[in-house]
Amino acid sequence: MPTPTVPEFSKSVKLKYVKLGYQYLVNHILTFLLIPVMLSVALQLVHTSPDDLLALWNSLHFNLVHVACSLFLIVYIATFYFLSRPRTIYLVDYACFKPPCSLRVPFAMCLEHARIILSSQPKSVQFQLRILERSGLGEETALPPAIHYLPPEPNMAAAREEAEMVIFSAMDSLLKKTGLKPKDIDILIVNCSLFSPTPSLSAMVVNKYKLRSNIKSFNLAGMGCSAGLISIDLARDLLQVHPNSNAVIVSTEIITPNCYMGNQRSMLLPNCLFRMGGAAILLSNRWSDKRRAKFRLVHVVRTHKGAEDKAYKCVQQEEDPEGHVGISLSINLMAIAAEALKSNITTIGPLVLPASEQLLFLFALLRRKIFKKKTKAYVPDFKQAFEHFCIHAGGRAVIDELQKNLQLSAEHVEASRMTLHRFGNTSSSSLWYEMSYIEAKGRMKRGDRIWQIAFGSGFKCNSAVWKCNRTIKAPIDDGPWVDCIDRYPVYIPDVVKL
Repeated sequence: MPTPTVPEFSKSVKLKYVKLGYQYLVNHILTFLLIPVMLSVALQLVHTSPDDLLALWNSLHFNLVHVACSLFLIVYIATFYFLSRPRTIYLVDYACFKPPCSLRVPFAMCLEHARIILSSQPKSVQFQLRILERSGLGEETALPPAIHYLPPEPNMAAAREEAEMVIFSAMDSLLKKTGLKPKDIDILIVNCSLFSPTPSLSAMVVNKYKLRSNIKSFNLAGMGCSAGLISIDLARDLLQVHPNSNAVIVSTEIITPNCYMGNQRSMLLPNCLFRMGGAAILLSNRWSDKRRAKFRLVHVVRTHKGAEDKAYKCVQQEEDPEGHVGISLSINLMAIAAEALKSNITTIGPLVLPASEQLLFLFALLRRKIFKKKTKAYVPDFKQAFEHFCIHAGGRAVIDELQKNLQLSAEHVEASRMTLHRFGNTSSSSLWYEMSYIEAKGRMKRGDRIWQIAFGSGFKCNSAVWKCNRTIKAPIDDGPWVDCIDRYPVYIPDVVKL
């Protein structure tokens, strides 16, 4: 007689719907608890006669002192609440620099230049070839004019010309899109990690657009690809203490002075990944900008400063024995990035995750810490907290690692992959090309939540949470994607044979 088999639970019950039911129950637990209370009160009122209600009202004795004290208490609490709550920060609009076609660097051009510059180092040329094949970059990325020369001319004047081209183009586009007058800018923040000249880039912007003499101007340098969100955090703090103000942030990286012409592999790697790019962002705390603003800032989270040293060892500017200067990328970069992400998730999780996910995370943590169960750490389902993800397009490996760790779908990381393919690693401005991609696809709806995640030296991992203020229609005649969005998404093979 055959032994009866017990049906597998996973096959007899659709776990997907069980999980959805659990999430709905926990996330709406207050509603479910209030319904019986409201029903009982309603039934009690139905069975109460008008005479009983009138007698109850007459039993309440009010005098002038009670009324005055009650009004004073209400006004005091309301005033304290409105004065202590943080000001709402709006992202009115932003603009991204679009490199001209004349500055494109197809793979064939990159390899030809590498063979000429490193004619005595064939192994270094082969190394760059392998990196390009697996980089995820496309044929339309751009490099500044000085690097198109043979040999390249990464001097100070050329670097200043690149800065003017990128920053002024982004600023002009922002002023045109928003109708903002230069005299109305109260705060200016410029972040560029590896090019910090004197006079500063922020002074260059002030002089070009004849900004006010009392403008609050800041120039941030040396904080890597995550510096753009540090600028957002700084602007938020400034807008909290300066009412009725506008803040313009310019986020970029100047490639010219960091072109490496030696043969150290850790310093050749950035040559294959970093490309021209920049963005200008307008933030405001004015109520009048609420209706026209695209997004509202919800949170900015920065990894604690104690983790700064490890990240600095991963991405920094160095000089090789031959005297060539360039950016060095450590092989430990992904390990540090994963560690930084865990730290950032620990901070941002309680702020954005629904109650159902926070409970599951708590149960898993208690099981591991108290009951000493050797189980994998529970990764919260951030897809319940966000509709869109903008992961820093630092390279294919970074995007792959975050997609795996956060259990995201191909569509969730589409904006990051396509930005890397079309524009390359544009450092701190890559997040804004990704936001622009989502808008160009017509996917940004009112109420959508966006999570920007940036990696770099300095504070290692920073993130910002935005909420879409209004449904955004796909742009028709502006934006960096306007002439190519119909071609995307494109298939990107693991290896492009060159």
